[in-house]
Amino acid sequence: IANTPPSQQAKILRVFETGEFEKVGSSKTRKASVRFISATNASLEKEIEEGRFRKDLLFRLNTVELSLPPLRDRPEDILPLARFFLQKHRNRYGKNVQGIHTKATHELMQHAWPGNIRELNHVIERAVLMTSGEIICSSDLGLKPSSNSKMEIEEMNLEEVEKYLIKKTLAKHDGNARLACESLGLSRSAFYRRLEKYEL
Repeated sequence: IANTPPSQQAKILRVFETGEFEKVGSSKTRKASVRFISATNASLEKEIEEGRFRKDLLFRLNTVELSLPPLRDRPEDILPLARFFLQKHRNRYGKNVQGIHTKATHELMQHAWPGNIRELNHVIERAVLMTSGEIICSSDLGLKPSSNSKMEIEEMNLEEVEKYLIKKTLAKHDGNARLACESLGLSRSAFYRRLEKYEL
């Protein structure tokens, strides 16, 4: 929605307020009763400040807002999504690819995913096409070490690093809190206090 030009924003706002619109090439006014779902990866508040988005349109759009964190902030979703894409592309290309090697899954978990789910989908599709065996290996993924990973960690404060490490450890142990707290060297009470603190 953030990429919608101002002239189109005015038309969308009119549909919201009156339910009226004209088809392209027609002068006949029609009525519509619809639900509107929009998405953006931009900050609409910033777009408004810089004069690229209408404030009144945001007020009409923003009845219910859902925020989806980037993939790097929800590592527990990486492997389930990778397996989903594996099945999808295995069927699409008719290849007998049965799974992902342990080392390859580790690389998937370590990658920063700047392109989010689209990037993961593309990586798995390429791996399905490139692999010569039944198991996807690290070399099939074609992932390059993220130059931003170290910088991102260095830019985090202590709490952000702790939250990141707990999330990664939970994902590594498939959500098993007992194994995660043992791996981190924390007592159960200390581990659960942190889960509550970081709302994990």
